[in-house]
Amino acid sequence: MGQTIAAHFDGKQILLDEAVELEPNTKLLVTVLPKDSEREAWLKLAAKGLQHAYGDEEEEYSLELIKEANPEYESS
Repeated sequence: MGQTIAAHFDGKQILLDEAVELEPNTKLLVTVLPKDSEREAWLKLAAKGLQHAYGDEEEEYSLELIKEANPEYESS
């Protein structure tokens, strides 16, 4: 089983943000995350999509339409 470890690029090499013991030749995967401005744009796009999915015109469903209750659901 793998683990996720935060890291950053200092302009020359990739540095792990926490101490981790690794065996020589351990295989790693590196995911390059988008810059914060790109992330912000994706979050705005996602929020806009949710507004369309759950707009004022969305039909309300009554509890009587529930066929099987979720016993683990905790109402707020």
